[in-house]
Amino acid sequence: MFDIDRWKEIFSALKKNRLRSFLTAFGVFWGIFMLIIMAGAGKGLENGITSGVGQVATNSFFMWTQRTSEPYKGLRRGRFWNYENEDVEFIRKHIEEADVVAPRLFAGGGGGGNNTVRGERAASFFIKGDYPEWNTIDPAEVLQGRWLNEVDILQRRKVCVVGEKVIEEMFRMDEKPIGQYIRINGVYYQIVGVVKPVSNINMNGRTEESIFMPFSTMQVAYNYGNHVHVMGITTKEGYSASVVEDKVIAALKERHKIAPTDVQAIGHINLEKQFKQFSSLFTGIQILTWIVGIGTLLAGVIGVSNIMLVIIKERTQEIGVMRAIGATPRKIISQIIMESVFITTLAGYIGLFFGILLLEGLNYALVMAKANGADNIFIKNPEVNLGVAVACLIVLIVSGAIAGYIPAKRAVMIKPIDALRAE
Repeated sequence: MFDIDRWKEIFSALKKNRLRSFLTAFGVFWGIFMLIIMAGAGKGLENGITSGVGQVATNSFFMWTQRTSEPYKGLRRGRFWNYENEDVEFIRKHIEEADVVAPRLFAGGGGGGNNTVRGERAASFFIKGDYPEWNTIDPAEVLQGRWLNEVDILQRRKVCVVGEKVIEEMFRMDEKPIGQYIRINGVYYQIVGVVKPVSNINMNGRTEESIFMPFSTMQVAYNYGNHVHVMGITTKEGYSASVVEDKVIAALKERHKIAPTDVQAIGHINLEKQFKQFSSLFTGIQILTWIVGIGTLLAGVIGVSNIMLVIIKERTQEIGVMRAIGATPRKIISQIIMESVFITTLAGYIGLFFGILLLEGLNYALVMAKANGADNIFIKNPEVNLGVAVACLIVLIVSGAIAGYIPAKRAVMIKPIDALRAE
């Protein structure tokens, strides 16, 4: 292994045809380089999407009402209907598998007429009425103050929690928003908290551009009666969100005289199903990445084997001389294998290094873009597991040994006298 003369022979053989040696090594370099890049990009996409979901409860589903699409029990098709406070209580009491049931109201904002005023400043924001439990389903990080609580609901307090963009629009940099008042559709509300999103779910409008008030307060202030616009529901441990969702939908259809076969009357999104789809997608991406990457890598290794066959054919007389002066087949095979392993290992290590370097550069660029306010970046922290990278390098070394062994075995099968006669 550490025979100086043997290494001199290896370097001498590689230097005889530098272009061929370079192209051989480049095939291996490109194979592992592309494998690292594709694996890292796939992992970055997975990190980006899963971090975008943040801390949202994955065992949850959201439901809202839509027009009916079928007539039922004398009621016409196409009618409007709403959830009611009683529906929330019914689900809490009769659907045992449901854990958290959080209703929500919402109103306008996001590009319509200005609905929020403070002093000389006016803007349009998403207005939402929530129970405290909503923050356990689709959580927001409290930057200042607090979130809504049960006392706010019971006393119908005129308080609100606002998104960080609301503060940027309605306050100066040196002002403290907690305890200040803003006027929403002519009614004054005291700010008790400032939040920012921890996910990209953005149910009924972006969190950072939203104003949250107690659910009971909004029902009175907006004259909504006992209507409910959206319900967020989580399931107890051990129960499938899909099964509970079907059970809740069936119960609500019966309560509101909607045909059991009407698939349009209740709009819904199930995060459990979404996560399973994402999981299948990521698995497919990883499998495709490894198939393509390993295929490219094997193409490079096969190239090494073919080049070694050519090199051995050119060195047939040299091998004959070595055999004639007493070199054993084992020594000849080991030298050829060392040449092959040296090329694949060196090229593979360089490919691994530059692949990881490029991923780190991409990660730095993404972090800087995020720091400068770039939104909707779907790739985050592209990375490759160190164990996987080392395993790839080991597989590459073993493949290089196999690529060298095949032509080496063929070389030692030639009789010394025939090798000396070869031209």
